[in-house]
Parts: sequence; structure tokens; C-alpha cells
Amino acid sequence: MGTSMSKTNRPTYYTIRETAWILGIEQARVSRAIRLGTLRAVSRNGRVRVPSSVLTRLLGQPEGSGGAR
Repeated sequence: MGTSMSKTNRPTYYTIRETAWILGIEQARVSRAIRLGTLRAVSRNGRVRVPSSVLTRLLGQPEGSGGAR
């Protein structure tokens, strides 16, 4: 996979497919949220990617926690 990794060994950007899987929703809903501007995404190497910081904030986890609470 062409996803770049951060120091914590987590991807810094997620594809639409990965984002949908993480959120437990359909890919079409992720695409629609990006299109409507309710989910921030960027273009990386000509492909749409969702920054991990956006998902972290959306899921309500502190960025430095790595998911452990």
C-alpha cells in the first residue's frame, strides 16, 4: 500500500476504503462526506486521502494515545 507512515507506525493518510472500514460505514458515505465538505480530505499523489488526524478527532481519541486508554 502507498500510505505513508508516521513515527507511531500508523498511516498518516487513509484511503476512502480504509476510512470507511475504520468508521464502519460504506465507501459511498465517505465519498459523499468529502464531497459535501463534512469530512476533510487532501489530494496526495493524485488520489484522495483522509488525514489520520481527522479520523482521530472524529473518533474522539487523543492523537498521542495510540488507541490505548
